[in-house]
Amino acid sequence: MSTSEVVVIAALLPAEGRWHEVQAALSNAIEQIHAQEPSVLTYAMYAGSDRFIMIEKYTDAAAFAAHAKSASLLELMAELDGALSTPLDVQVLTSVPAGDPAKGAI
Repeated sequence: MSTSEVVVIAALLPAEGRWHEVQAALSNAIEQIHAQEPSVLTYAMYAGSDRFIMIEKYTDAAAFAAHAKSASLLELMAELDGALSTPLDVQVLTSVPAGDPAKGAI
């Protein structure tokens, strides 16, 4: 990973009975973001037993800041209003290189 790239992990825990609604909102946002934000290198959804995890990678801090203000993200946040059991947990991370560079970073 380049030192300027930004990686973000976001955890979303759907409220009781809202799993499919949250998944649909995330899927729609992913399609929009992939199409409209070329500085987003990765924007991927994974599901656990009780949560969705978004793994995101941006070319740099400016790209992440632009995404945070994007219409797609604002629309997603409006769709998720009331659909999560806990506040969105967003972690902005810095790579700690170790081992094989090709396998040791996203």
